[in-house]
Amino acid sequence: MGWEETLDQYGVLIEEKLKGFFEETITAARVFHSFIGEVYSNIGEFVLRKGKRLASCSTLLTYKGYIGNVNDQILRACVGIELYRHCILAHDDLIDRDGLRRGGKTLHRLFAEGYDRRMGEGTAVFGGDILYALALQGLMTSGFSQEKLGKTVHLLSEAYRMVNESQILDLLFEYKEPDVDEWYRMASKRAASLFKATILTGGILGNAPEGDLQILGEAAVHVGYSFDIQDDIIDTFASREQYGRTPGGDLARGKKPLHIVYTLKLADQRRLDTLRSIVGKKLLSRRDLEGIRAIVRECGALEAAKEVSRKHAERAKMLIDQTSLNSETKGFFSSLISYIEGSLEWYK
Repeated sequence: MGWEETLDQYGVLIEEKLKGFFEETITAARVFHSFIGEVYSNIGEFVLRKGKRLASCSTLLTYKGYIGNVNDQILRACVGIELYRHCILAHDDLIDRDGLRRGGKTLHRLFAEGYDRRMGEGTAVFGGDILYALALQGLMTSGFSQEKLGKTVHLLSEAYRMVNESQILDLLFEYKEPDVDEWYRMASKRAASLFKATILTGGILGNAPEGDLQILGEAAVHVGYSFDIQDDIIDTFASREQYGRTPGGDLARGKKPLHIVYTLKLADQRRLDTLRSIVGKKLLSRRDLEGIRAIVRECGALEAAKEVSRKHAERAKMLIDQTSLNSETKGFFSSLISYIEGSLEWYK
């Protein structure tokens, strides 16, 4: 079974738990105040939109890789992980001023309806904070021992601090040109911290040996780096049909993904002048985007970024193979990582 089929299989179980969680939460919120009930209803709709559930499924499959089965406790914990993932998305969408998430309006756009931008953005900030609190609630009421829950809550709170530090640097890099080392510092706390938190949560709850936890943590960081680089390349080089939305959004905001960081290092002055005149224009034309793509390709930055992503992917696969996870879970992660590697070849 491939990684997508595996996510479909287990994602359905997590979604059912999420639905039950929100039914109870929304009911309680409406008792407090009708508008707060609407807020929770919008948050629930945002979280329950169809997605791959990669974060929570990584937790579930790591747990199953040691325990051998899926039970109610881990599904409840996965509700917490999925809520944690969405508290990050809610704030990320707001900072990036994105209008859509998985075919629906982002939280700040939903909350602005009937009011104004300030109401929408303010409520989205608070809504994201509520999601984080609900994530901890989902974990703490999952039924695992206090010792395990203490470790996972500490892990998640540390990851949340890290991802916010990463987001600040990502925002800073819209106003300056980072070098490769700075990019790595930022990325070490972005997808890398998310994969580490979700995979290690499954390992801790699943009684993974201490040695395995150390290996899994290192592997997760490499998966995160590889995923981040691939995701950024997609934003620049995918077509609208492939991406599901207009490509180049990050470049229009002035973000500096690794392939742009390499371009700043490798391109000649003429190309650099052209690149700097386009990145951050807010609204990129098709010609602008094609110009950036050509510069990134011609100076070798695209291939350099791809090679870095591949190296992280191979390192992650090697490390996961060293653990005592069962064959199903090893197969899932290997398939996922191979997909990340393979998809790099779609963009030339």
